[in-house]
Amino acid sequence: MTAPACPPARVLVAERISAGGLDLLRVAGHEVDVRLRMNPAELIEAVAGAQALIVRSATQVTGEVLEAGADLTVVGRAGVGVDNVDLAAAARLGVTVVNAPLSNVLSAAEHTVALLLAQARNIPQAHAALVAGRWERAQWEGVELAGKTLGVVGLGRVGRLVTERLAPFGMAIVAHDPYVSSEQVSGLPIELVSLCELLARSDFVTLHMAKTPETAGLIGAEALAVAKPGVRIVNVARGGLIDEAALAEALRSGKVAGAALDVFDGEPIESSPLFGLSGVVVTPHLGASTVEAQRRAGVDVAEQVNDALAGRPVRFAVTPPAAAG
Repeated sequence: MTAPACPPARVLVAERISAGGLDLLRVAGHEVDVRLRMNPAELIEAVAGAQALIVRSATQVTGEVLEAGADLTVVGRAGVGVDNVDLAAAARLGVTVVNAPLSNVLSAAEHTVALLLAQARNIPQAHAALVAGRWERAQWEGVELAGKTLGVVGLGRVGRLVTERLAPFGMAIVAHDPYVSSEQVSGLPIELVSLCELLARSDFVTLHMAKTPETAGLIGAEALAVAKPGVRIVNVARGGLIDEAALAEALRSGKVAGAALDVFDGEPIESSPLFGLSGVVVTPHLGASTVEAQRRAGVDVAEQVNDALAGRPVRFAVTPPAAAG
């Protein structure tokens, strides 16, 4: 029998990941302790004695959790964003944080396109009316994408995939990303502009960036004031990038024609000023909710947890790798 690739460890899995990911951890010889739907107190109790912790987006890995996990070597986020992990505390305590940044980019891009089309053609509202017995053709008149301008805020992996999928619809594309140069988009059907110019010119605006102190509330009252009248806004990136109250007011005034959001500030949520407004399409953070993305996320994070526990280099370290013990 082949010996385990690294010394056995206890891996606490606090949220559901793919069976393929769990299998990789077990094949490496680790004890896989799956405990779902823990409250914060239960997580603090359960993390004691674990060498690794795996979460998705719902579990808050606070400094208190990391302190309680005195034996932790690695925290794995089965997904892209790590705003639910206290990175400063992890770095201070020598805990490596890894994520799976390539796992859901295609699914997130496709969901962006799906929401944009659903909002442009009022598909959810028309469906709800029809199944309720109302034939409302005139009420749900939509708009075409052809000839419109798409503004992409953030030209990372997802933003670029979105541009590749929407350019064939006949959309002109402008983009804003302070970390992307004109040379990097040379030959692509993308015009780099300032954020203000993007807002002033775009018929549709889609956000693709991390939530940071600089980007929190980026689309608020001030940004909406300079936006093109009748703009439609899509967010499948991170909750908190949009001031939902300001967006709701702009929708009620008619300045914004529509919005489609998959992410919200303070998830999970049960209410928002956007709920119930005409022209708004919402989904409960489904950007990564495909069979393929979840399989990739589980496998990618499990491979890195195995590497971190064995003292090997990891592919996607968000914090400096912990020193080998």
